[in-house]
Amino acid sequence: MNKKQKKMLARIIIAAVLLIVLHFVPITGIPRFICYLAVYLVIGYDIVKKAFKGIKNGQVFDENFLMAIATIGAFALAVYEKSGDYNESIAVMLFYQIGELFQSYAVGKSRRNITELMDIRPDYANIENDGKLEKVDPDEVEVGSVIVVQPGEKVPIDGVIVEGNSSLNTSALTGESLPRSAKAGDEIISGCINMTGVLKIKTTKEFDESTVSKILELIEESSSRKSRSENFISKFAHYYTPAVCYGALALAILPPLVNLVLLHDPAMWGQWIYRALTFLVISCPCALVISIPLGFFAGIGGASNAGVLVKGSNYLETLARTKYVVFDKTGTLTKGVFEVVGVHHNTMEEKKILEYAALAESFSSHPISRSLKTAYGKEIDQKRVTDVKEISGNGVTAKVDGISVAVGNTKLMKRIGVEAVECHQVGTVIHVAIDGAYAGHILISDVLKPTSKEAIVNLKKNGIKETVMLTGDIDKVAQQVAGELGVDRVYSELLPADKVSKVEELLAKKTEKEKLAFVGDGINDAPVLSRADIGIAMGAMGSDAAIEAADVVLMDDDPMKIVKAIRIAKKCMRIVYENIYFAIGIKVICLILGAVGIANMWVAIFADVGVMIIAVLNAIRTLFVKKL
Repeated sequence: MNKKQKKMLARIIIAAVLLIVLHFVPITGIPRFICYLAVYLVIGYDIVKKAFKGIKNGQVFDENFLMAIATIGAFALAVYEKSGDYNESIAVMLFYQIGELFQSYAVGKSRRNITELMDIRPDYANIENDGKLEKVDPDEVEVGSVIVVQPGEKVPIDGVIVEGNSSLNTSALTGESLPRSAKAGDEIISGCINMTGVLKIKTTKEFDESTVSKILELIEESSSRKSRSENFISKFAHYYTPAVCYGALALAILPPLVNLVLLHDPAMWGQWIYRALTFLVISCPCALVISIPLGFFAGIGGASNAGVLVKGSNYLETLARTKYVVFDKTGTLTKGVFEVVGVHHNTMEEKKILEYAALAESFSSHPISRSLKTAYGKEIDQKRVTDVKEISGNGVTAKVDGISVAVGNTKLMKRIGVEAVECHQVGTVIHVAIDGAYAGHILISDVLKPTSKEAIVNLKKNGIKETVMLTGDIDKVAQQVAGELGVDRVYSELLPADKVSKVEELLAKKTEKEKLAFVGDGINDAPVLSRADIGIAMGAMGSDAAIEAADVVLMDDDPMKIVKAIRIAKKCMRIVYENIYFAIGIKVICLILGAVGIANMWVAIFADVGVMIIAVLNAIRTLFVKKL
């Protein structure tokens, strides 16, 4: 509890104790009135003060006004009727303050949880000067500077590790509990925590452009983008509060006048004023005004904890209504990194063919060359390689240990007069000829992410009608990937502009209520991310285009995060609607009961404070996300 909350708790305890003591003290008349008035002021002076300020500033109709009028009215009624029963008036204010304290604590706890989950803002960066570490503001560190991150410290700025090995805690960024290893040459993003070794990092961005700054900016801006439900509640409260105030006034005046003028019966002013005051207490819209924004706020916080950054509650609402998910292929469903997946029709050991191919390609920077060198897995001794010739569009010829080696496509094999054997699998085929004879071929392919298939299956389980894949890859490869994953439809050999056209076609076919999400790696997919109902950028915190264009940003490359994001959004919306129906339903029932005289002030307390507490507790559930 903060200082303000502790002060309120003390006031509640003092008022409750005094109320109990006065119940057993036999005093009457003016002394009794003064004692109970003192208790009322202890517990309610701030509400009365806020109500008068609101009236002075022209903002009359709020919960402070409702509570002040209702409780002062009940107090005045007890004086008018000379009953001496001031308990109800004080009890209403007491329970209202208990509810407000509880709500304040709940919201504060929710905010603290989110702050802890996203506690990634670094306080300083270490710069080495004359062998000593100097702490400086991260804003002062220029691009290209070398910073030192010691064990237990946050990485303050994005960069590349130039020295050191360590394990990194990335849970605040990705939601993953397992540490990641990092070594010299690896890129590193700000916000993660260095756990073991000392790292020296060469910065590649300024602090304002680093991952940590972008994340914090997204979280700070998310509250400004309100959902339709939040806007509805704001408008509802704007019209609802004045309406119930005028309704209560009518309830206090019209029935007595009807009794007096038309029916010639006693006016019974006390009875109808009491009902009107009860009506006011019941009508207080706290449960809706507090719990709905809190539900969305907690939903965004829960998503952040799971490594899913949602730019606003309006996007949570759209995500919950998503029925079509369109994927980019490379980098989204596949790793986007070519790997050797097999050696076929070989006349010698696989390791030997890979060794010859890797050495022959050792002077090339082509992605295929890098794949071959990675598959070989040993240090390349380029002294063993001579007479290297790179033939554009064909491949490479060279001598390895004095033996002629040709590595390339079918065109290269025809060029050197060697008959190539076609591969029975889909992928990029690299033929190898050694000493003028065919030695076999190496199959290189873009590998599926481990969780891609599971993600597609789980999307269907979570109400997605259709999954679609868009790719610039050749149709044969696209069809194989789609078949392996279980994607419903696939469109291949597309340019970036073609992807936008396809998304527009899909958007035209769906209904207004159904929403379409596009998931891309965020680098080349910005136009499509912007065009879809909701754009999801995957593992793209390093891409400015992704953050700008996407509505939801996933902090890592795991496709299962898409499923988690949709589940969080659906849970959030379910809880929001539960609170709306529950709060309005109870209010309407109690308002009717209050108007006809069945409900008294104690029922009013439940209709206000009780409903608010239940709604707030329900809203907080969105902060907690179950693991898939």
